[in-house]
Formats: sequence, C-alpha cells, structure tokens
Amino acid sequence: MTALSTAILCSFEDRTVHFEILVEDASGKALLEQVVPKILGPKGKPNQYRIVNIQELKHRVMAMLPRKQARTLPWDVILLQTLAIQLRAYSKALIRKNGVVVIVVDLDYRHLEHFREKLEETFQTNAPNLEGGVRLAIEEIEAWILGDLPAVRRAYPLVKEYILTSYEQDTVCGTWEVLADAIFHGGSERLVEVGYPQIGREKCRWAENIGQYMDVDSNYSSSFCAFRDLLRRWADV
Repeated sequence: MTALSTAILCSFEDRTVHFEILVEDASGKALLEQVVPKILGPKGKPNQYRIVNIQELKHRVMAMLPRKQARTLPWDVILLQTLAIQLRAYSKALIRKNGVVVIVVDLDYRHLEHFREKLEETFQTNAPNLEGGVRLAIEEIEAWILGDLPAVRRAYPLVKEYILTSYEQDTVCGTWEVLADAIFHGGSERLVEVGYPQIGREKCRWAENIGQYMDVDSNYSSSFCAFRDLLRRWADV
C-alpha cells in the first residue's frame, strides 16, 4: 500500500463516529430506527450507531434493590440510575472509538429546565470524557411524528384532518392522545380503555408506519430538529 493510500485510509477511519443513542421506550426506539438512518446515512458509511431502549436496561437497577422497593420506586429515579450505570460503561468502552452518546427522553409531566439539568448532570458526572448530549421530546416522541404532517397523511390517508391541524407543535397537551384521536379507530379513549400493553404496541406501530415517510429536513418540531442537529454536529454527513 502506498503512503498516499495509507493516508487516505487513515483519514477515512478517523472520520468514523460510533453513536450510542439511548431512548426512553420501545416506541421511541421504533421511530429512531426509521429516522436516524436518514440523518446519519446507512450504518458504517461512515458512521456506526446503535439505538437502545432504556426500559430494557432498567433490570440492572432493579436487581440492586430490595424487591419491595423496586416495585415502588418512581420511574424518574430508576431512569437516572439506569443512565448513570450505562454512562459509566460507555465511558470505558467508547473512549477509543470516537464515541458519542445521545440521550433522548420524553418531557411528559416534568419541569423542563429542572429535568434537563438532572439529565445533563448525570451525563457529566458519569461520562465526562465522552461527547454527546441530552435531548427532550416535548411533550412525547409523538411530537416528532406530528412535526411531519405529510408523513402522517401518507401513512394514514383517512386521518382526521381537523385534529391534525388543531395540534400546537411541541406543547404539553397529551401528544400521543392527539395522534391516537387522529388516526386510531375509537381514538385515545378506546385505547385507554384497553390499556397497556396495547397502547405501547399501537404507538410502536404508528412510529414504524409514519417514520418511514418522515423527511428529517422538513420537520416542524423544534425538539426533533435539536436532536437531528446534535447528531449532525458530530457526524461527517
């Protein structure tokens, strides 16, 4: 191999970034599996990435606690402890891989600035040597879906248009319920009657069906755009 070709190869390898994207639940993972390739390109060309459901990692925290406490501990406490454990692991494993960690969680009922500070503090305390950041879906990951109404219409041609157009982007208004009322037979009221896990299954189905049509450069959700731009900041795309 010539010196020039060696230099070119090394330059290409240096550009490769490994992203670990932590998302709060299964529907978030389903959506990001559709849209992240549109932001970063196919895996390995040149960037590598993995999308991880935080809910699937919580057993590490639960196993450390007495069974009674594990059943009653608030999700926010479990979430932060789960992230702390995972970030410490990443701090050791990713430092030599141009690693970038991005945490995506729903704002839900939480206070925006206080919750963001808690997440950022958890990140900096447990992985101070890694690049990345925290992004919040406001109010829920469905806000990112509702940021692309043409994609919703393509996936669900019989959508209730008056509900779509009444939604105010990135507001705390029961976002998944708005999407359910627009596209699901019987709306959110019917789904609430059925309860979990059916709600979660439907949310994953919406994420997959709509996500395939989403245009990442024409999304009206400011919280989605903040996530997209964070990935692009670290990626060579």
